[in-house]
Amino acid sequence: MNVFDIIGGYIWIPFVIIFLFGAFFIVKQKTAIVIERLGKFNRVAKSGFNFKIPIIDKKAGTVNLRVMELPVEVETKTKDDVFVRLIVSVQYYVVESNEGIQMAFYKFDNPARQIQSYVFDSIRSEVPNMLLDDVFSEKDKIAKAVQIELADTMEEYGYAIIKALITDIDPDSKVKHAMNEINAAKRLKEAAREYAEAEKIKVVAAAEAEAESKKLQGKGIADQRIAIATGIKQSVEEVKGVMDEDVTSQSVMNMLFMTQHYDTIAKLSENGVNTIFVPYTPNSVGDLQTQIMGSMLATDVYNKKVPTSKPKNTSKDFNLEE
Repeated sequence: MNVFDIIGGYIWIPFVIIFLFGAFFIVKQKTAIVIERLGKFNRVAKSGFNFKIPIIDKKAGTVNLRVMELPVEVETKTKDDVFVRLIVSVQYYVVESNEGIQMAFYKFDNPARQIQSYVFDSIRSEVPNMLLDDVFSEKDKIAKAVQIELADTMEEYGYAIIKALITDIDPDSKVKHAMNEINAAKRLKEAAREYAEAEKIKVVAAAEAEAESKKLQGKGIADQRIAIATGIKQSVEEVKGVMDEDVTSQSVMNMLFMTQHYDTIAKLSENGVNTIFVPYTPNSVGDLQTQIMGSMLATDVYNKKVPTSKPKNTSKDFNLEE
């Protein structure tokens, strides 16, 4: 064996190593590689250790099997002629089957752009039939319509739609300002109504309390006068019982009235009243007695008209004019 035979035996080793490195490859998790043989689809290599024939087989491309998100910004007009900008977030993924991966790889040249076009078409067919307020209140309905339409369409191309979300609704700045003014006016109107209702309740309650107070005050004054008249009557009878028979009721009444009058003056002085104008002439004293008598007679008339408030008389009635 000569030197050339030895060299010729080892010259194939590098080619064998290159061949082996080119034949074996590893595919990452949630990733698929499309293998073509002589320019034609052959198979799908999924995650793990894989083999291909060098030169004959070729990696045509890689397909991402993770869930992807595509934000789509759409500007359209509502039914009440308001331009509004919507941001729709589409979540989708490639179906993990050989057929699904093959369709997703070969049928769509730019999946994101084509999904975006379908979202444009769906939004612009839904929103123009709705008022601006309905767009805000029924955004989930719009998103559901987009999702259903996309799911039916993209299924033919190996894509599955998880969900479509409307993440933002942004009307024109002037429209937003007008909406804020309307809402502020509504809040002020509601606040004014509540304030007026509260004031009404306060006024009615105060009026009812005042009426009840006046009623109780009047009843108290009437009961007080009746009690005073009853006490004076009993005092007259007791004084007559211990005095001579020729003493008239009128004399007793005069004495009691004057005694009560001076007792009142004494109490006033006890309460800090320093100056009291007291009538000192006989005529003035007589006028005072006449006034007190008039009040007592009025009380007696009231007592006869209101029998329920009249106390029981256990003693003999007496005549004030004797």
